Amino acid sequence: MLDAAARDRALQEAEQACLRRGAQLTPLRRQVLELVLEAQAPVGAYALLDRLKAQRPGAAPPTVYRALDFLLEHGLIHKVERLNAFIGCTDAGHGHAHDHGHPHQFLICRNCGATAEIADHAVSHAIESAARRAGFVLALATVEIEGTCARCAAA
Repeated sequence: MLDAAARDRALQEAEQACLRRGAQLTPLRRQVLELVLEAQAPVGAYALLDRLKAQRPGAAPPTVYRALDFLLEHGLIHKVERLNAFIGCTDAGHGHAHDHGHPHQFLICRNCGATAEIADHAVSHAIESAARRAGFVLALATVEIEGTCARCAAA
């Protein structure tokens, strides 16, 4: 979860990134992105819908899914497959569209569900090399690592 200043900065960067790409961060898309950024852990589409309905009573699942698809396509959020949930991209707004342009791995705590994105280039290079050796053309590699976060380990 970001503090208010960091969240506002991330939203402003997202808007600028969309403009550079010729896309529009509509009020609805911005609102969904803000809800993802405010979440304390990765958040599912239906949880987002529930939160969105507080501000937009007529919101329906397709509304949220279209906004999430846009945010994913433009590299502003990631989908954590293991959790079927979404998290803000730590490198969003820096020119990375579609494939997010940077390596990303997720550390997922089995105890509290906290999820952190890391971008370890060595991990990405190792995956790319292994795929190349197997004759595989890599399009996207997301690594999800389960374990215990520092806070839970200390408890």
